[in-house]
Amino acid sequence: MATKSIPSLTPEGSLSRYLQEIRKFPMLEPQEEYMLAKRWKEHDDSEAAHKLVTSHLRLVAKIAMGYRGYGLPTAEVISEGNVGLMQAVKRFDPEKGFRLSTYAMWWIRASIQEYILRSWSLVKIGTTAAQKKLFFNLRKMKGQLKAFEEGDLNPETVTTIADRLGVTTDDVISMNRRLAGPDNSLNAPLRQDGEQSGEWQDWLVDEEADQEVRLGDSEELEQRRSMLQMAMQSLNEREMHILTERRLKDEPATLEELSQEYGISRERVRQIEVRAFEKLQKAMRDSMKEQVQAQREAARAE
Repeated sequence: MATKSIPSLTPEGSLSRYLQEIRKFPMLEPQEEYMLAKRWKEHDDSEAAHKLVTSHLRLVAKIAMGYRGYGLPTAEVISEGNVGLMQAVKRFDPEKGFRLSTYAMWWIRASIQEYILRSWSLVKIGTTAAQKKLFFNLRKMKGQLKAFEEGDLNPETVTTIADRLGVTTDDVISMNRRLAGPDNSLNAPLRQDGEQSGEWQDWLVDEEADQEVRLGDSEELEQRRSMLQMAMQSLNEREMHILTERRLKDEPATLEELSQEYGISRERVRQIEVRAFEKLQKAMRDSMKEQVQAQREAARAE
């Protein structure tokens, strides 16, 4: 939309001065608004679009003031609302029979709300229409229900809010906690007096094992696999197969299946399994003793 410049409000500027400046633009009568909208729509008259925008800047400011409780600069909220207003003017159809303000208010609110959702938190919130509705109505709902307690809401309040806004109770609990505790930098100092006391990230605990522990566990696992393979060589072919099928498979074979395969009784299969397992344990113990002995001799040599 190619229009003249409109009053701007910078973060350093005065809000009261901006409000006084936009009051200078006259409100439009219905017929005048209709003719200006026709000129813009049919002839791309930038002067007409400019008058339509500037005459509704007060509407943007009024709507933006309702979103001051989110900790964002009022100047930026108003600027985003002005963007929504310009989008509304661009798409406004005067032949529909309603005023521009009625149409524009939805664009203004949508633009402001999208800005707040983008800027309020580093973590994306309000991904669905219901969650966005929850984000912008939770404070009001808590006020209506007189739920001013610190921390989590009581279960009855959570259920009431969830039912009225069409979201889950988990969504209500999560959003309430998010609104109660905005993002904080992990690089923020632990103390505010300027003394060197470290940062919050210094207190984060990594629950996973460190690299040395993971390496040690990996080496031990590989060593146990190697010992098992060597110990399995002490078994004959039938013992190895029965032990593997009964104890080393995710879905062990039944005694009945193995008894039919070898043409022997189930009890005999069980006896072979037990004997093979005992031989395997003995071979593993002997291998472990040999390794310990080798390590001791290596230590003495050093």
